[in-house]
Amino acid sequence: MARQWSGGHSAAVLCVGVSGDPGGPLASGGEAGEVALWAPDGTPLGTARLRGGEDVTCAVFSPVSPNALYVSHGEAVSALDPRSLKGPAEELRVGADEINWLHTNICSSVAFRPRRPHSLVSAGLDMQVMLWSLQKARPLWTANLQDFAEEEEEEGSVQSSGQLLNPPLAHCVSVATCGNVVACGAEDGRVHLLQVGAGSRVERHVSLRTHSQGVSQTHFLSFLSHPYWLATGGNDSQVALWDVSWALGSTGGESKGGEAAPSRRHRGKRPVKPKAQVPADKLGQGVEEGASAAETGHTLSPGKDTGPRLRFSHGDKVNWLCPALLKGEPCLLVADQGSAITVYSLSGISHKDSGSQPF
Repeated sequence: MARQWSGGHSAAVLCVGVSGDPGGPLASGGEAGEVALWAPDGTPLGTARLRGGEDVTCAVFSPVSPNALYVSHGEAVSALDPRSLKGPAEELRVGADEINWLHTNICSSVAFRPRRPHSLVSAGLDMQVMLWSLQKARPLWTANLQDFAEEEEEEGSVQSSGQLLNPPLAHCVSVATCGNVVACGAEDGRVHLLQVGAGSRVERHVSLRTHSQGVSQTHFLSFLSHPYWLATGGNDSQVALWDVSWALGSTGGESKGGEAAPSRRHRGKRPVKPKAQVPADKLGQGVEEGASAAETGHTLSPGKDTGPRLRFSHGDKVNWLCPALLKGEPCLLVADQGSAITVYSLSGISHKDSGSQPF
Protein backbone atom coordinates (compact mmCIF):
# COMPACT_ATOMS: atom_id res chain seq x y z
CA MET A 1 0.00 0.00 0.00
CA ALA A 2 1.02 3.61 -0.44
CA ARG A 3 2.54 5.29 2.58
CA GLN A 4 2.88 8.93 3.53
CA TRP A 5 5.72 11.02 4.88
CA SER A 6 4.59 13.86 7.10
CA GLY A 7 6.00 16.27 9.64
CA GLY A 8 8.32 18.19 7.35
CA HIS A 9 5.99 20.82 5.89
CA SER A 10 3.08 22.95 7.00
CA ALA A 11 1.91 23.84 3.47
CA ALA A 12 1.97 22.33 -0.02
CA VAL A 13 5.08 20.41 -1.08
CA LEU A 14 6.28 21.70 -4.46
CA CYS A 15 9.36 19.57 -5.21
CA VAL A 16 11.33 16.50 -4.11
CA GLY A 17 14.96 15.58 -4.78
CA VAL A 18 16.95 12.45 -4.00
CA SER A 19 20.63 12.12 -3.13
CA GLY A 20 22.82 10.20 -5.54
CA ASP A 21 24.35 8.25 -2.64
CA PRO A 22 22.73 4.87 -1.92
CA GLY A 23 20.97 5.23 1.40
CA GLY A 24 21.40 8.99 1.27
CA PRO A 25 18.75 11.51 2.31
CA LEU A 26 15.97 13.08 0.29
CA ALA A 27 14.98 16.73 0.28
CA SER A 28 11.71 18.50 -0.35
CA GLY A 29 10.80 22.12 -0.89
CA GLY A 30 7.48 23.80 -0.38
CA GLU A 31 5.51 26.97 -0.09
CA ALA A 32 6.66 29.81 2.18
CA GLY A 33 10.34 28.88 1.84
CA GLU A 34 10.12 25.54 3.63
CA VAL A 35 12.86 22.92 3.10
CA ALA A 36 12.77 19.47 4.70
CA LEU A 37 15.28 16.63 4.82
CA TRP A 38 14.15 13.00 5.00
CA ALA A 39 15.68 9.60 5.73
CA PRO A 40 14.87 6.84 3.19
CA ASP A 41 12.33 5.42 5.65
CA GLY A 42 10.43 8.71 5.78
CA THR A 43 11.77 10.00 9.08
CA PRO A 44 12.16 13.82 9.06
CA LEU A 45 15.83 14.68 9.62
CA GLY A 46 15.54 18.45 9.71
CA THR A 47 13.65 21.47 8.45
CA ALA A 48 14.48 25.05 7.54
CA ARG A 49 12.65 28.14 6.38
CA LEU A 50 14.54 30.29 3.90
CA ARG A 51 14.74 34.00 4.43
CA GLY A 52 12.10 35.90 2.49
CA GLY A 53 9.61 33.05 2.56
CA GLU A 54 9.60 32.56 -1.21
CA ASP A 55 8.30 29.24 -2.52
CA VAL A 56 10.96 26.57 -3.04
CA THR A 57 10.35 25.31 -6.57
CA CYS A 58 13.21 22.83 -7.03
CA ALA A 59 15.63 20.86 -4.82
CA VAL A 60 18.67 19.08 -6.27
CA PHE A 61 21.61 17.29 -4.64
CA SER A 62 25.02 17.76 -6.21
CA PRO A 63 26.03 14.64 -8.18
CA VAL A 64 29.66 15.06 -7.10
CA SER A 65 29.26 16.22 -3.50
CA PRO A 66 26.69 14.51 -1.24
CA ASN A 67 26.95 17.38 1.23
CA ALA A 68 25.69 20.01 -1.21
CA LEU A 69 21.97 20.64 -1.69
CA TYR A 70 20.76 23.37 -4.04
CA VAL A 71 17.27 24.84 -3.83
CA SER A 72 15.68 27.48 -6.04
CA HIS A 73 13.41 30.13 -4.56
CA GLY A 74 12.31 33.39 -6.12
CA GLU A 75 15.21 34.71 -8.18
CA ALA A 76 17.92 32.95 -6.17
CA VAL A 77 19.50 29.53 -5.70
CA SER A 78 20.67 28.66 -2.19
CA ALA A 79 23.34 26.09 -1.37
CA LEU A 80 22.57 24.15 1.81
CA ASP A 81 24.53 21.58 3.80
CA PRO A 82 22.26 18.57 4.46
CA ARG A 83 24.18 17.87 7.65
CA SER A 84 22.90 21.14 9.08
CA LEU A 85 19.94 23.06 7.68
CA LYS A 86 20.45 26.12 9.85
CA GLY A 87 20.76 28.41 6.86
CA PRO A 88 22.19 28.73 3.34
CA ALA A 89 25.94 28.29 3.10
CA GLU A 90 25.83 30.34 -0.08
CA GLU A 91 23.23 32.21 -2.11
CA LEU A 92 23.59 32.54 -5.86
CA ARG A 93 21.91 35.26 -7.88
CA VAL A 94 22.15 35.63 -11.63
CA GLY A 95 23.00 38.98 -13.15
CA ALA A 96 20.56 40.29 -15.73
CA ASP A 97 23.34 40.61 -18.30
CA GLU A 98 24.00 36.85 -18.06
CA ILE A 99 20.49 35.82 -19.08
CA ASN A 100 19.78 34.66 -22.63
CA TRP A 101 16.25 35.65 -23.62
CA LEU A 102 15.66 32.84 -26.12
CA HIS A 103 12.35 31.68 -24.64
CA THR A 104 9.60 34.22 -25.21
CA ASN A 105 7.72 33.14 -22.07
CA ILE A 106 8.65 31.50 -18.76
CA CYS A 107 11.34 28.81 -19.04
CA SER A 108 9.58 26.18 -16.93
CA SER A 109 12.07 23.30 -16.93
CA VAL A 110 15.69 22.46 -17.74
CA ALA A 111 17.66 19.20 -17.73
CA PHE A 112 21.25 18.31 -18.53
CA ARG A 113 21.82 15.39 -20.89
CA PRO A 114 23.53 12.53 -19.04
CA ARG A 115 27.16 11.98 -20.06
CA ARG A 116 27.12 15.33 -21.85
CA PRO A 117 27.87 18.02 -19.26
CA HIS A 118 27.80 20.83 -21.83
CA SER A 119 24.45 19.87 -23.35
CA LEU A 120 21.22 21.20 -21.86
CA VAL A 121 17.54 20.84 -22.76
CA SER A 122 15.05 23.56 -21.84
CA ALA A 123 11.27 23.88 -22.18
CA GLY A 124 8.97 26.83 -21.70
CA LEU A 125 5.48 28.22 -21.65
CA ASP A 126 6.18 29.53 -25.16
CA MET A 127 5.62 25.90 -26.32
CA GLN A 128 9.30 25.58 -27.29
CA VAL A 129 11.78 22.80 -26.48
CA MET A 130 15.42 23.74 -27.05
CA LEU A 131 18.69 21.82 -27.06
CA TRP A 132 21.62 23.97 -25.95
CA SER A 133 25.37 23.78 -26.24
CA LEU A 134 26.73 25.61 -23.21
CA GLN A 135 30.04 26.02 -25.00
CA LYS A 136 28.30 28.09 -27.67
CA ALA A 137 25.63 29.61 -25.38
CA ARG A 138 23.00 29.19 -28.06
CA PRO A 139 20.40 26.54 -28.94
CA LEU A 140 21.36 23.87 -31.48
CA TRP A 141 17.72 23.40 -32.37
CA THR A 142 14.27 24.54 -31.34
CA ALA A 143 11.18 22.31 -31.54
CA ASN A 144 7.77 23.97 -31.50
CA LEU A 145 5.11 21.79 -29.85
CA GLN A 146 2.33 23.80 -31.45
CA ASP A 147 3.72 22.96 -34.90
CA PHE A 148 3.68 19.27 -34.00
CA ALA A 149 0.03 19.53 -32.91
CA GLU A 150 -0.95 21.31 -36.13
CA GLU A 151 0.81 18.66 -38.22
CA GLU A 152 -1.12 15.90 -36.48
CA GLU A 153 -4.40 17.72 -37.04
CA GLU A 154 -3.66 18.16 -40.75
CA GLU A 155 -2.74 14.50 -41.14
CA GLY A 156 -5.83 13.35 -39.28
CA SER A 157 -3.86 11.57 -36.58
CA VAL A 158 -5.72 13.48 -33.88
CA GLN A 159 -9.31 12.36 -33.54
CA SER A 160 -11.66 15.08 -32.43
CA SER A 161 -13.64 14.26 -29.28
CA GLY A 162 -15.42 17.57 -29.03
CA GLN A 163 -13.11 18.55 -26.18
CA LEU A 164 -11.32 21.87 -26.34
CA LEU A 165 -7.60 21.23 -25.90
CA ASN A 166 -5.31 23.66 -24.16
CA PRO A 167 -2.25 24.92 -26.06
CA PRO A 168 0.82 22.69 -25.56
CA LEU A 169 2.62 24.85 -23.01
CA ALA A 170 5.71 22.89 -21.96
CA HIS A 171 5.82 22.20 -18.21
CA CYS A 172 8.51 19.59 -17.55
CA VAL A 173 11.38 18.03 -19.47
CA SER A 174 13.36 14.87 -18.67
CA VAL A 175 16.22 13.08 -20.42
CA ALA A 176 16.80 9.31 -20.35
CA THR A 177 20.14 8.04 -19.07
CA CYS A 178 21.26 7.30 -22.64
CA GLY A 179 21.20 11.07 -23.20
CA ASN A 180 19.41 10.77 -26.54
CA VAL A 181 15.73 10.63 -25.59
CA VAL A 182 13.86 13.69 -24.29
CA ALA A 183 10.35 13.63 -22.81
CA CYS A 184 8.36 16.84 -22.43
CA GLY A 185 5.01 17.11 -20.65
CA ALA A 186 2.59 19.69 -22.04
CA GLU A 187 -0.61 21.47 -21.06
CA ASP A 188 -2.62 19.70 -23.77
CA GLY A 189 -2.30 16.38 -21.92
CA ARG A 190 0.42 15.01 -24.17
CA VAL A 191 3.97 13.87 -23.64
CA HIS A 192 6.29 14.61 -26.56
CA LEU A 193 9.20 12.23 -27.10
CA LEU A 194 12.16 13.59 -29.07
CA GLN A 195 15.00 11.30 -30.11
CA VAL A 196 18.33 13.03 -30.68
CA GLY A 197 20.66 11.47 -33.22
CA ALA A 198 24.04 12.13 -34.77
CA GLY A 199 25.02 15.77 -34.87
CA SER A 200 22.56 16.54 -32.05
CA ARG A 201 19.69 16.56 -34.54
CA VAL A 202 16.12 15.45 -33.87
CA GLU A 203 15.60 12.17 -35.70
CA ARG A 204 12.23 11.16 -34.34
CA HIS A 205 9.19 12.72 -32.69
CA VAL A 206 6.33 10.83 -31.07
CA SER A 207 3.47 12.30 -29.06
CA LEU A 208 1.50 10.33 -26.49
CA ARG A 209 -1.91 11.32 -25.19
CA THR A 210 -1.25 10.55 -21.52
CA HIS A 211 -3.61 12.69 -19.41
CA SER A 212 -7.00 14.37 -19.72
CA GLN A 213 -5.52 17.63 -18.39
CA GLY A 214 -2.08 19.23 -18.38
CA VAL A 215 0.97 17.01 -17.81
CA SER A 216 2.85 18.64 -14.94
CA GLN A 217 5.58 16.04 -14.47
CA THR A 218 7.62 13.68 -16.66
CA HIS A 219 10.56 11.70 -15.29
CA PHE A 220 12.56 8.81 -16.73
CA LEU A 221 13.44 6.06 -14.25
CA SER A 222 17.02 4.82 -14.26
CA PHE A 223 16.69 1.80 -11.96
CA LEU A 224 14.25 -0.52 -13.75
CA SER A 225 14.88 -3.09 -16.49
CA HIS A 226 15.81 -0.48 -19.13
CA PRO A 227 16.15 3.33 -19.20
CA TYR A 228 12.94 4.02 -21.15
CA TRP A 229 10.45 3.71 -18.33
CA LEU A 230 8.71 7.07 -17.99
CA ALA A 231 6.59 8.30 -15.07
CA THR A 232 4.03 11.03 -15.70
CA GLY A 233 1.74 13.03 -13.44
CA GLY A 234 -0.96 15.48 -14.33
CA ASN A 235 -3.47 18.05 -13.25
CA ASP A 236 -6.11 15.32 -13.64
CA SER A 237 -4.69 13.72 -10.45
CA GLN A 238 -3.51 10.71 -12.45
CA VAL A 239 -0.08 9.10 -12.19
CA ALA A 240 1.09 6.71 -14.90
CA LEU A 241 4.13 4.62 -15.77
CA TRP A 242 4.96 4.01 -19.43
CA ASP A 243 7.36 1.74 -21.26
CA VAL A 244 8.22 3.98 -24.22
CA SER A 245 10.93 1.75 -25.70
CA TRP A 246 8.44 0.69 -28.41
CA ALA A 247 8.39 4.27 -29.71
CA LEU A 248 12.14 4.58 -29.96
CA GLY A 249 13.24 1.49 -31.81
CA SER A 250 15.07 -1.40 -30.23
CA THR A 251 17.64 0.63 -28.30
CA GLY A 252 16.34 4.18 -27.95
CA GLY A 253 19.80 5.42 -28.78
CA GLU A 254 20.98 7.19 -31.90
CA SER A 255 19.09 6.00 -34.96
CA LYS A 256 21.06 4.50 -37.81
CA GLY A 257 18.44 4.93 -40.49
CA GLY A 258 15.78 7.39 -41.49
CA GLU A 259 16.06 10.95 -42.62
CA ALA A 260 16.95 13.40 -39.86
CA ALA A 261 15.08 16.60 -39.21
CA PRO A 262 16.92 19.90 -39.58
CA SER A 263 19.53 20.51 -36.89
CA ARG A 264 17.67 23.60 -35.77
CA ARG A 265 14.00 24.45 -36.00
CA HIS A 266 13.30 28.13 -36.06
CA ARG A 267 10.30 29.64 -34.34
CA GLY A 268 7.40 30.30 -36.67
CA LYS A 269 8.43 27.68 -39.24
CA ARG A 270 6.87 24.29 -39.68
CA PRO A 271 9.46 21.63 -38.79
CA VAL A 272 10.28 19.00 -41.37
CA LYS A 273 8.79 15.70 -40.29
CA PRO A 274 11.30 12.85 -39.91
CA LYS A 275 10.54 9.70 -41.87
CA ALA A 276 11.27 7.57 -38.84
CA GLN A 277 7.96 8.07 -37.07
CA VAL A 278 5.53 5.78 -35.30
CA PRO A 279 2.16 5.49 -37.08
CA ALA A 280 -0.42 7.84 -35.67
CA ASP A 281 -2.90 5.07 -34.91
CA LYS A 282 -0.46 3.59 -32.38
CA LEU A 283 0.08 6.73 -30.35
CA GLY A 284 -1.28 6.66 -26.82
CA GLN A 285 -3.70 3.77 -27.39
CA GLY A 286 -5.06 2.21 -24.23
CA VAL A 287 -5.21 5.40 -22.19
CA GLU A 288 -8.58 5.79 -20.54
CA GLU A 289 -8.94 9.37 -19.47
CA GLY A 290 -10.14 9.95 -15.95
CA ALA A 291 -10.03 6.29 -14.87
CA SER A 292 -10.04 5.81 -11.13
CA ALA A 293 -7.81 3.60 -9.03
CA ALA A 294 -10.67 1.11 -8.67
CA GLU A 295 -11.10 0.92 -12.44
CA THR A 296 -7.42 0.34 -13.13
CA GLY A 297 -6.89 -1.87 -10.10
CA HIS A 298 -3.27 -0.70 -9.80
CA THR A 299 -2.35 -3.55 -12.15
CA LEU A 300 0.32 -3.95 -14.78
CA SER A 301 -0.48 -4.21 -18.46
CA PRO A 302 1.41 -7.30 -19.68
CA GLY A 303 2.75 -7.45 -23.19
CA LYS A 304 4.14 -4.85 -25.55
CA ASP A 305 1.29 -2.38 -25.87
CA THR A 306 1.43 1.39 -26.14
CA GLY A 307 -0.76 2.12 -23.14
CA PRO A 308 0.47 2.74 -19.59
CA ARG A 309 1.91 -0.27 -17.76
CA LEU A 310 0.62 1.23 -14.53
CA ARG A 311 -1.87 3.98 -13.83
CA PHE A 312 -3.81 5.13 -10.80
CA SER A 313 -5.64 8.11 -9.40
CA HIS A 314 -3.55 9.86 -6.78
CA GLY A 315 -6.56 11.88 -5.68
CA ASP A 316 -5.02 15.34 -5.97
CA LYS A 317 -3.26 17.50 -8.53
CA VAL A 318 0.36 16.39 -8.91
CA ASN A 319 3.02 18.98 -8.10
CA TRP A 320 6.07 16.73 -8.38
CA LEU A 321 7.17 13.16 -9.10
CA CYS A 322 10.47 11.78 -7.83
CA PRO A 323 11.65 8.26 -8.76
CA ALA A 324 13.89 6.83 -6.03
CA LEU A 325 15.43 3.62 -4.74
CA LEU A 326 14.59 3.53 -1.04
CA LYS A 327 16.63 0.84 0.71
CA GLY A 328 16.76 -1.06 -2.57
CA GLU A 329 13.02 -0.73 -3.21
CA PRO A 330 12.02 1.08 -6.44
CA CYS A 331 9.54 3.80 -5.51
CA LEU A 332 7.76 6.82 -6.87
CA LEU A 333 7.32 9.81 -4.55
CA VAL A 334 4.39 12.13 -5.27
CA ALA A 335 3.95 15.67 -3.95
CA ASP A 336 0.57 17.35 -4.31
CA GLN A 337 -1.42 20.24 -2.86
CA GLY A 338 -1.03 18.87 0.67
CA SER A 339 1.83 18.98 3.17
CA ALA A 340 2.67 15.25 2.99
CA ILE A 341 4.63 13.18 0.46
CA THR A 342 3.08 9.94 -0.79
CA VAL A 343 5.36 6.99 -1.57
CA TYR A 344 4.25 4.29 -4.01
CA SER A 345 6.22 1.06 -4.35
CA LEU A 346 7.16 -0.09 -7.86
CA SER A 347 8.63 -3.39 -6.73
CA GLY A 348 6.16 -5.30 -8.91
CA ILE A 349 7.77 -4.00 -12.10
CA SER A 350 11.42 -4.58 -11.34
CA HIS A 351 11.39 -6.78 -14.42
CA LYS A 352 9.88 -5.71 -17.71
CA ASP A 353 7.46 -8.61 -18.14
CA SER A 354 6.50 -8.98 -14.51
CA GLY A 355 2.78 -9.44 -13.99
CA SER A 356 2.71 -8.98 -10.23
CA GLN A 357 0.91 -6.29 -8.31
CA PRO A 358 2.94 -3.08 -7.82
CA PHE A 359 1.47 -2.22 -4.44
